[in-house]
Amino acid sequence: MNMIKTTPDEAIDEALLNKLIDKRLDTVLERKLAEIDANKTPSLAIIATKGTMDMAYPPFILASTAAALDWDVSVFFTFYGLELLKKKPHLQVSPLGNPSMPMKMPIGPDWLKGIEWNIPNAVMSNVPGFEAMATAMFKETTCAKGVASVEELREATIEGGAKLFACQMTVDLFGHKQDDYIDEVEGWIGATSYLPLSQKADISLFI
Repeated sequence: MNMIKTTPDEAIDEALLNKLIDKRLDTVLERKLAEIDANKTPSLAIIATKGTMDMAYPPFILASTAAALDWDVSVFFTFYGLELLKKKPHLQVSPLGNPSMPMKMPIGPDWLKGIEWNIPNAVMSNVPGFEAMATAMFKETTCAKGVASVEELREATIEGGAKLFACQMTVDLFGHKQDDYIDEVEGWIGATSYLPLSQKADISLFI
């Protein structure tokens, strides 16, 4: 069998050629990846599970902002989060058992509005109508600070092109009807259908 032998110069030339090829590939690859990243539309996937007024804000604020930035946005509403998709959502704030939510007066002189009313749980749980009062104060505060309502944020999210999905399993579980929900629901799906969307998203959040 004839063996092909290379001279030292040929070996050096081949090593140099391979080095140049590797360097060129690294440069081209880096540029191509940068082009792909620059042309890629960011995506956001949110799973909304809460049905209180204070927890309605995060998914809609994030979704509407991302949609305004021309991101691909999808939100999957499941369990109590489905309340956010109803035509007439019944959203309240419950400070009971929430030590991170001191009550402040939305109206009155500055010294009164600056007080944090750390009310004991025993009082909040026994005073009739306390939750309704807390909800009214929360609404008054957001209005006074110029914060959009949940309904306005939801409308902005829809107008921005975000896709809103409802969990069909939860709808069946709670005995709800699709007619109870807004017409803009993109689809009535389950976790099996939504998880692939969430997997491919650049950012995936559970709220």
